[in-house]
Amino acid sequence: MNAPFKAAVVQMASIPDDALATAESAAARLREAAANGARLAVFPEALVGGYPKGASFGAPIGMRKPEGRDAFARYHAAAVDLDGPEVAVLAEAAAETGTFAVVGVIERDGATLYCTVLYFDGERGLVGKHRKLMPTAGERLIWGFGDGSTMPVFRTALGTVGAVICWENYMPALRMHMYHQGVSLYCAPTADDRDTWLPTMRHIALEGRTFVLTACQHITRKAFGPDHESALGDEPDRVMMRGGSAIVDPMGRVLAGPDFDGETILYADIDPAAVMRAKFDFDVTGHYARPDVFSLTVDTRAKPAVREV
Repeated sequence: MNAPFKAAVVQMASIPDDALATAESAAARLREAAANGARLAVFPEALVGGYPKGASFGAPIGMRKPEGRDAFARYHAAAVDLDGPEVAVLAEAAAETGTFAVVGVIERDGATLYCTVLYFDGERGLVGKHRKLMPTAGERLIWGFGDGSTMPVFRTALGTVGAVICWENYMPALRMHMYHQGVSLYCAPTADDRDTWLPTMRHIALEGRTFVLTACQHITRKAFGPDHESALGDEPDRVMMRGGSAIVDPMGRVLAGPDFDGETILYADIDPAAVMRAKFDFDVTGHYARPDVFSLTVDTRAKPAVREV
């Protein structure tokens, strides 16, 4: 049985035009969390590379404006390569602290960007990633679609860690796949700061009998450059995302958060034994399943556009 430990969710702002500075800031928060005893830390969606809240990228139906093309070019330039310095900075901080970190980034792969979660193991560095399967609404203008090859979980000394990004958490089949893989530390980096988000996290905790750790940015307009288009207004103190990060236990009890007051790190003590106690009367892919009635097939093959044989 895994021993109890402390976990953290880091609620912070990105520096949207400077991925390396954001990575360095996140590394500092990771060191702070570890100094306070955390062995697992979860960071928000699209932290490194930025979440362009309020931007439309000049794309009315049937046309693309020149200013939107310019905005995408800037956004592409601010994204990260997996072999780049931003990832190295985060891996170094994880190694130094011995923590397991889950970090949202904008991943650059050629001309296409992906909303990605990176997994850092303190002992092994970058061990994997998850690309968001289904960008939401206008996100589809700027992000590619992940495939089934990046939906891993990682069995660690703390428990089984997996991540589902933002509104992917409303995809029942994806949740079912995560539960099937035995996730016990379900990470939910998000950009959703609405009051309805916490009930979703509590439902998932109860449904999967898993700890849920959700992290969202707290960021104001002044963090974005002057060229950023903001449908929310341009007052420097305008809150673009208000946080709401939280930690929930396998019985749906809120252990930390939600916090809407600013940048912060939230902590909770995690008892891995709580997972099995909770599954005594409900195991959604085990004794509470009905495979004679319902079944789920998951295709985990990579789907490149060009395959050399």
